[in-house]
Amino acid sequence: MTKIKVDNNSTITELLLSKGYKKSSIRNLLKHSAIIVDGKFVNRFDHELIKGQVVSVESKPKTDTKRVMTAPFEILLEDAHIIAINKPAGLLTIATETEKTNTAYYLLTAYLKERDPENPERIFIVHRLDRDTSGIVLFAKTEEAKRALQDSWAEADKKYLVIAEGTPKDKEGTLRSYLRETKTFKVYSTDKPEDAKLAVTHYEMLKSGNGFSLLEIDLETGRKNQIRVQLADLGHPVAGDKKYGAKTNPFRRLALHAHILSFTHPSTHKRMQLKSRMPAEFRKFASTMMAV
Repeated sequence: MTKIKVDNNSTITELLLSKGYKKSSIRNLLKHSAIIVDGKFVNRFDHELIKGQVVSVESKPKTDTKRVMTAPFEILLEDAHIIAINKPAGLLTIATETEKTNTAYYLLTAYLKERDPENPERIFIVHRLDRDTSGIVLFAKTEEAKRALQDSWAEADKKYLVIAEGTPKDKEGTLRSYLRETKTFKVYSTDKPEDAKLAVTHYEMLKSGNGFSLLEIDLETGRKNQIRVQLADLGHPVAGDKKYGAKTNPFRRLALHAHILSFTHPSTHKRMQLKSRMPAEFRKFASTMMAV
């Protein structure tokens, strides 16, 4: 058994990656309850670690031991029609041509199949988050629920937490521009609305200090890379977003987290609200800032 002391607040995945473990090995260790923290088995990719803890890792996980089923990440809500997860950063929502298995869709499908092998539940994509964005992702369990959610998605309220470089001049404001995408898949703002999509973003600064700001973002529209492009246009790119001009990367990831999602339930038609707390590394970082 290997023991690893936690030097900085992080997640179990970030720690093991930094120690040379491959993603496939980490998946296997988590699947077979081969990681122990504070005397308890860890099964989630996004399990938060605190500086000073000791992580114990079995060198050869036992594949034949009976274990309690645990989801690979936090499940925020589940019923017969929907299932919502707290997606960790670094994980795709759905597969791409080059990555098929390291996705929230694949891992959640595998978990549901293993949970009930004789009657595994299907899930359907409703929306997605960027690989390096963490937070709430909602899936449907039936095609009817998927259609109902997507038909009413324009009415969903989506809020994000962002740690941005610098301090905006105004404590709150609205960013409005037309967005286009290049052939190399980079989104940019344009003054010409033809063949472009209107994007509207509201922001409020919660804290600032040490060259950064904590912002709460309220999306009026849901365009690709909308927050990242418009904050870069404002002169305050998302920390860690090298693609859109960030000069810092304090978390080794995009400092963007989907923390509130309000939507109409596809079956009960009641208004629902899901919340995902700020990641541990964001909380620690923001604790050094001053409220505004």
